Order: sequence, then structure tokens, then C-alpha cells
Amino acid sequence: MSDLFWPGDHRAGDVMSAAAFLDAMVGAENVWLATLVDSGIAPGTAAADLSDLIRPDDLDPIARAAERDGNPVTSLVALMRSRVEGEPSRWLHRGLTSQDVLDTALMWCLRDALETITDDIGRQLHELIELTETNRGRPMLTRTLTQAALPGTIGRKFAVWLTAILDAADGLKALPALPIAAGGAAGTLAATTELAGSPEAAVSLTRSWADGLGLAAGDPWHTTRSVITRAGDALVGCCDAWGHLANDVAAAIRAGELSEGSAGGSSTMPHKNNPVLTVLLRRAALTAPPLGATLHAASAASVDERSDGGWHAEWATLATLTRRTVVAAAEAADLLAGLQVDTDRAAENLADAQGIRAEQHKMAELTGREPAPDYLGASDIFIDNALQRARDYLKDTP
Repeated sequence: MSDLFWPGDHRAGDVMSAAAFLDAMVGAENVWLATLVDSGIAPGTAAADLSDLIRPDDLDPIARAAERDGNPVTSLVALMRSRVEGEPSRWLHRGLTSQDVLDTALMWCLRDALETITDDIGRQLHELIELTETNRGRPMLTRTLTQAALPGTIGRKFAVWLTAILDAADGLKALPALPIAAGGAAGTLAATTELAGSPEAAVSLTRSWADGLGLAAGDPWHTTRSVITRAGDALVGCCDAWGHLANDVAAAIRAGELSEGSAGGSSTMPHKNNPVLTVLLRRAALTAPPLGATLHAASAASVDERSDGGWHAEWATLATLTRRTVVAAAEAADLLAGLQVDTDRAAENLADAQGIRAEQHKMAELTGREPAPDYLGASDIFIDNALQRARDYLKDTP
């Protein structure tokens, strides 16, 4: 895929695309039919592989028909039934409602995206560990409120980024296993209970469906949308961390201390070597929080047993936020892999800074001791802590 409105979108490939979403809905229906047959609820003659019933050129008509029904599942099911004969057509979708299929498909797509993001975070951590270790004691000026502050090291700067990305990674790791959505028309599994013969059998059936899809089982969540908002918050948290990193890179580029390994050009100024990955990461960080806020607003709009607009506002919002986070994850990994450090310039900027020893001298007056030669405080301890935390994360992450 590509998107002229969002340079770099191709990095996300098919993740959370319309085509992937359609395939996931077909997959959900396919596994549900197999579950009905395997359980003995549907006859063996209802068994069928539905995966090839829908073709890529069906996407546009299904999407157009979705306006009539408010969601794409109704037209999808109708089309699938028209292309399969006999018992499979009769049993297809029985016991499910459109929200079951759509939400389950969202979780299926989201799972793939989270795996991709986690892989790229691993790349980022490996790069940052090396950058931190290589530049651990190399001098660098610290800045607060845009002004020269105290002596510091390049390694400590990178360790701060390391901590920010680990915090974001922990947010992803803390997400519960992504669940199926199986509640039926009003979140009570009434139709499935009728098919299965008892409430216990109905719940067992949904668990088998979850196993077949590789998702978690769980109670219905038609209007309890924390599954969506928590995932959105974790994605926004990743973009926050990369935005922090990109802001620091942009400031250090102006100071001549850092540069992108492979920057972009200008259409009119041949001398330019633009830090494009840095700019694109800042873009992602600026736009992610409003998307997360929309997911919360949609969740807060939940009403009754099925929502009248809040649910519908989630789909494109989650898809956009997810794809953009996948793109940003890859861009952040590439930025770190190519990051260039000008250690001489960093040392010069520190040496040229005026007044940055004033606090140190005041502390020496209070204690009566000679000023320390470096005034780096507990930087080494904090660097060690960040490095150890990163190694522990990588060891525990498959």
C-alpha cells in the first residue's frame, strides 16, 4: 500500500488495511462455521472452506453496501451465502451478530500490528544499547528550557531515550491477550445458547472459536470498550516516546551534535540535507494523541447493549492509529541505526557554555569540599540501570 497523505505508509504493508480487515472478517466466519460443525451443532454437510469465497475486487462493493447497513458484515455475509450452496449457506454466521465478527476481526488485525511494533522496538533497543555503551562517558552539554544547563554525557542522553522506549514497550506488554468478541445481538449469547442447548455449551463454543482464531476467550464487550482504549493508549505511548527521541535529535542537529545517517533532499535547495525520519516521527507523535482521544470519546459514548455511533467511530480511528504507529516504529528503528554522533562538536559545545559550573561551585561552598572534576552526579548509575533494564526486556521478549 501507499498513501500520498502519509509518507512512509507503505512500511505498514497490509497491516490493518481494508484488505486485511476484510480477510479477517472472512476468517472469523470461516472458523465459526468450522466450530459449529466440529461441536456437532451443525451437520457435517455444513463443513466448507469459506476462505476463497471473497475476492479482492469484492472489497469496493462490500464497502459501498456498508453505508446501507451501517457496517460491512451484513453485505459480506450475504455475498458469502450467495456463493456457497446447501448447508454451509444455511449455517454460515448463525449465532453471531455483525459486531461479533467486526470486533473479532479488529483484534485479529491488531494482534499482527502489535507483533510488528514489538519487533521494531527490539531493533531500537539493540541500537540504543550500542549507542549508549559507545558514548557512555563522552561529554555533552545538557539543556533545560532550551538553555545551557549542566555538564552531561552523550551516553546519558541515549539512556534517557532507552528508558522512554522501554516504558512504551512495557505498555504494550501490559495489554491483556486480545479477545474475541462473542455476545450475539444483545450481548447475551441468546442465539448461540439456543443452538448449543445450554448457556454453558454456548460459552464453551465461543472458547473453541477463540482457540481456532488464536485469540483469547472472554465475556462479551459490546459496550465495554476498554479493550480498544487500552490498546490505543499503548500505541499513543509508543509515539510519545519516539516523539521525545525525535525532538532531541532535531535539537541536537541544530547544535551540530547529531545527524541522520541518510537524510532527505529539498526540491529547490541543493544544499539541504533534511532530517526526514526525525520530522516524520514528530508528525506521528503530534497526531497520535487526538486519535487516542477519539477512541476514549467513542468508548464514553457507549449506550444500551449496542452503541449507536460510538462503536462506528472506532474502526477507522483504530486502523489509522495502528498503521501510523507501525510506520513510526520502523522509522524510529532506521533513524537509530543510522544516527551519526559528532563527539568533537558535542565536547566543544560543552566547553563553550558559560556559567554551567555555578551550581557546582555553590554546592562546594556548602560542603566545604573541592568541586568534582566532572559534576555528572549519578549518571553512571542511571546508565547502568537503563542498560540492564533493556537487556532484561530483550531476554524476556521472544
